[in-house]
Formats: sequence, structure tokens, C-alpha cells
Amino acid sequence: MFYAHLASPVGPLLLVADGGGLREVRFIAIEGAAIPAHDWQHDPSALGDPIRQLSAYFAGKLETFDLHLAPEGTPFQKKVWNELCRIPYGETISYGELARRIGNPKASRAVGLANGSNPIPIVIPCHRVLGSNGKLTGYGGGLSIKEKLLALERRQLRLL
Repeated sequence: MFYAHLASPVGPLLLVADGGGLREVRFIAIEGAAIPAHDWQHDPSALGDPIRQLSAYFAGKLETFDLHLAPEGTPFQKKVWNELCRIPYGETISYGELARRIGNPKASRAVGLANGSNPIPIVIPCHRVLGSNGKLTGYGGGLSIKEKLLALERRQLRLL
């Protein structure tokens, strides 16, 4: 595993990848998130594409990521995460709608749990999912970061 740090407008990030692709994006401000495993190698060059694309995203110059992703999760989680990637830039949906889109309309709570365990936030855009009332609900990086990401995508905020 390789890791690198990225200074971003939403706080410092820890990126983790291996030969299969990007595995994690961690918000360093969250306790314990900044601690790489002892056997990981610090190698920013191994994460050049994710660093470039995330930087372009934060600058408002990239709407669709083109990265090899390798998140670890259950088949259900991966199904949810794949569907998250289909939510267009700047748009939002509810957990209930996400459950319907994966063919399980009664699974909005399970979808919420899968959304919350997304190991590659921002790139897999779990921030684009809102509560059924249209309000912001939980986000691993904190609601203020979710709000900033949505404002960036709606061109209401410039982060860089």
C-alpha cells in the first residue's frame, strides 16, 4: 500500500492506493484517520493521478473522476458505491431514491449505512445524498465539509 497527503480546501486528506487503484480517502482531522498502517509506504508519485484529479475538482475544473478505484466492502456496499458514482455532479438524491436505484426500495437504512462506510469519499460522491426531507444528514468528514462540497458543485463556492 502507498499513501500520500493532500492539502485541500476541506482540510488535509490522506490518500491510500495499491496496484489495484485508489482504496481510501481519509479526512485527517478525524481522530485516527491520519495514521497510516506501519507497512504502508509514503509515495506521492504512486498517487499522482488521484492528487491531480482531486486538486482539479477542488479548483472547480473537474466534474468526473477517471481513476481506478479499489474500495473494500461487501457486495451490497459496492453496489451502493457504484450507484453513487452515477449521481451527476451538482445533483443530489435521497437515501430512499438511492435504495430504489439499486432495486431495493425498502433498504434506505441499509443504503445509509453503506453510504456512511464509503472508503473513498469525494471521489465516490456520498456527499450527494440527502435525507428524505432534503436536509443534510451525516457525513464522515462532517456536515460542514458536505455543505462545502455541494456548494462547490453548485458553483456557489470557490474552494481554491
